[in-house]
Amino acid sequence: MKSSRLKSVLVVLFLSIGFVSCSSDDDNNTPAPTTKAALVTEIKGPATGKVNDELSYDVTYVVDNACAEFDKISEVTIGSEKGLQVIAKYPSEVCTQQVPDSKKTVYKFSSKVKGTFEIKFKKSETEFLTQKVVIE
Repeated sequence: MKSSRLKSVLVVLFLSIGFVSCSSDDDNNTPAPTTKAALVTEIKGPATGKVNDELSYDVTYVVDNACAEFDKISEVTIGSEKGLQVIAKYPSEVCTQQVPDSKKTVYKFSSKVKGTFEIKFKKSETEFLTQKVVIE
């Protein structure tokens, strides 16, 4: 009886050691994608809108290589002016498609008050591209 109990304990101990020693070694050591600000070349959209209506603007931007993808739109400040910038995501692998095309994304704008607004996107390190919109 003691012999079977000892064997059971040894089997459980052996299996426990086997499960604990298994590691999740993954040969996938690729680094995370990098992000970088992309410069905007064009903003197309309505010049007027109504309070609480959502307006869509097509934003065209230039990336470094053809493997880049849109990541997000974030705020940026140039000097004392505030505006927006497009952030592109670049894969960590080498990109074989080196000739980039202009890419597009849609920016949504709405206002709860009437007035004239400027939608500014970073077009270079020192200036913004501006789209005015009048909300009635």
